[in-house]
Amino acid sequence: MTKMNKVMAGYHMLMILSRVDDDFDIAEGKVIVNYLQDSFPYRFNLDNEMEILSALPKEDYFLHFNNAMNDFYEDSTKQERVDFLNFAVKMVKADKKITVEENKYLKELFFAWESETEGF
Repeated sequence: MTKMNKVMAGYHMLMILSRVDDDFDIAEGKVIVNYLQDSFPYRFNLDNEMEILSALPKEDYFLHFNNAMNDFYEDSTKQERVDFLNFAVKMVKADKKITVEENKYLKELFFAWESETEGF
């Protein structure tokens, strides 16, 4: 798989977080839009990324999430990781319920970026 830049990796992680519970809520979409606006203040084409994510079987979500998490980590600063963790938490809380699946992915992110989450 091709290495993603940090913004696309973050987008992929948020999209997976929004889909793991099989219930995409409009509030989750707003979190993604806010993330993209904060990360990329200019217009760009997401068609390719949507195509990749749409074709991704659910059983591959966790592996893809981990790959995106690692790509994001390699290209980001500690502050960018803290900021992204805030978006991830907002994502799972957006629909006012945190499912077991969402919690699994969020824990994976917090565990992998443990040094950034101290005092979070």
